[in-house]
Amino acid sequence: MSKQKNSGIGLFEKYLTLWVVICMVVGVLIGKFLPAVPDFLSQFEYAQVSIPIAILIWLMIYPMMMKVDFASIKNVGKNPKGLFVTWVTNWLIKPFTMFGIAWLFFHVLFKAFIPADLAKDYLAGAILLGAAPCTAMVFVWSHLTNGSPAYTVVQVATNDLIILIAFTPIVAFLLGVGGIAIPWDTLILSVVLFVVIPLSAGIATRVWMIKHKGMAYFEQHFIPKFNNITMIGLLLTLIIIFSFQGEVILSNIVHILLIAIPLILQTFLIFFIAYSACKLLRLPHDIAAPAGMIGASNFFELAVAVAISLFGATSPVAMATIVGVLVEVPVMLTLVRIANKTRHWFR
Repeated sequence: MSKQKNSGIGLFEKYLTLWVVICMVVGVLIGKFLPAVPDFLSQFEYAQVSIPIAILIWLMIYPMMMKVDFASIKNVGKNPKGLFVTWVTNWLIKPFTMFGIAWLFFHVLFKAFIPADLAKDYLAGAILLGAAPCTAMVFVWSHLTNGSPAYTVVQVATNDLIILIAFTPIVAFLLGVGGIAIPWDTLILSVVLFVVIPLSAGIATRVWMIKHKGMAYFEQHFIPKFNNITMIGLLLTLIIIFSFQGEVILSNIVHILLIAIPLILQTFLIFFIAYSACKLLRLPHDIAAPAGMIGASNFFELAVAVAISLFGATSPVAMATIVGVLVEVPVMLTLVRIANKTRHWFR
């Protein structure tokens, strides 16, 4: 985050919800009044993957992967309790509580408002969000709570490694339980495209730049160059997705609010599970706060990418994952305030 550390959070991150809303409106208007645009873009697909969207998502993920310092993994053994909390919360609790909460709301509490087919799609989107923890935004939340930067890096790095192993089987299992047939080859292809390849490219770029230009240049000059690229990639992706979703959204505006409710409840639940576990283990606040933030936040770029790959950009599944982007920033800023006000709970 380098240059953003002075202000805590950048303009884009602070008003991400506003940008997402604007992109939703623009995308829906394009889909409604300029249908030739999404029709043209839909022609560029391979194995159910939209090539334009894949390129844009790469622009988002690649800079994030460059920020992960995998050399820090060698220090994991010095204080592993916080890592155990993160791993257990993210991979043994979070995906399943998300499934349970989303199923309860979409199939039971909101049964009168959401048709069964749409409920199944929204559940799939929630599952993808629940099984994709931790994004580069975690570094912002950690900074705002005065979290340990080095420890946060290790938490992020190890979660990215676990994603490679655990994401596919967990998603496949939960989607199967939800009554949705899942093509393993497409899901594995998505993980390779949107995690393995950008992760490898990010590590290679980081190693080469630090070796030839130094750490100071890499963090203070090279990484910031990608800030606008990441922003543009995210905004254009949302516009394209919502242009595909135009008719669905216009006929189901209330569904966006209904989808947001279980996602928000899940975020608060997971934060307090990880945060309370750290308190019980007598961990310091600068480890507890980031642990809660990592569990609560989502790798929504991966969730969106897999949703598009598995179900298509026109599917309500993709829309459900986008709602995760819509609610994340205001909810996470609320959790930051809670963490800062409860600092005295910890040694």
